[in-house]
Amino acid sequence: MGRKEKAKERREKRVQEIAEKRKIPYSDQQRWWGSETIAVVTGANRGIGYEITRQLAGHGLNVILTSRNINNCHEASKALQEEGLKVTVHQLDISDPMSIEVFAEWIRQNYGGIDILVNNAGVNFNIGSDNSVEFAEKVIEINYFGTKRMIKTMIPLMRSSAFGSRIVNVSSRLGRLNGRRNRIGDVILRDQLSDDNTLSEELIDRTVTNFLEEVKLGNWTSGVWPQMFTDYSISKLAVNCYTRLTKTLSESQDGPGICINCYCPGWVKTAMTGWAGNSPVEEGADTGVWLALLPGQRVTGKFFAERREITF
Repeated sequence: MGRKEKAKERREKRVQEIAEKRKIPYSDQQRWWGSETIAVVTGANRGIGYEITRQLAGHGLNVILTSRNINNCHEASKALQEEGLKVTVHQLDISDPMSIEVFAEWIRQNYGGIDILVNNAGVNFNIGSDNSVEFAEKVIEINYFGTKRMIKTMIPLMRSSAFGSRIVNVSSRLGRLNGRRNRIGDVILRDQLSDDNTLSEELIDRTVTNFLEEVKLGNWTSGVWPQMFTDYSISKLAVNCYTRLTKTLSESQDGPGICINCYCPGWVKTAMTGWAGNSPVEEGADTGVWLALLPGQRVTGKFFAERREITF
């Protein structure tokens, strides 16, 4: 057997292992979802978002696949529908407030609400190049402000149940506050963002705004900001912090409320990584699906990878 055949065999074996791992080990009593459960996945026409859509639909949910380009939505959904999966499509550009409002109104009129929101849509312009911040403003606008805008708009549409509704934010270890290689260099700022008593939406917004101002001034290499994929890392740091900040959404007298968590899919072979990742897309989607389908315990405001909690 040649080298290529051996590599192919290893890949196929790995995919089988992932498929076994993806089985949600819940009893019938814990299986709270069904065909009437509505899940929305942003940026779902390809990559991790597409695979999350496929896996959720495979578990029997009604999944709404969204993308900036409606033609891409239809192309992606056609392949899934041919597998017998229940998938609906709608155009959605999270960088456009009007697009989000139109989508929210469509949800309200057609479904009345949703049970699961997976914020997957995002961009990264640094793959395959030097650590440029040429598109920093766009990266921050989509990855952080767009995600936050989606959460705020969809919260009133999250349906109440005994098991709670779920928000899953696709994030990255690159956004960790205390990562060994890529953390915030300003100790005071890092401590403020780390402390739940000082963390606030204003602080998060001010942090990313200060970063963008330093980008304009050319001071972003001062050592305050992460030095790997800087704009992307800052955007995901902001998403992680906002996830922690909004964990109070789970505090409801009537039930679990909204459980909101974030996770790192790893370095996955997708267009966003220039196909240079070391994990298949099935593995990258797995933890997001697992978080979306957790049974009724109040797990919220946490950061996960490989189905285990990791530190912010």
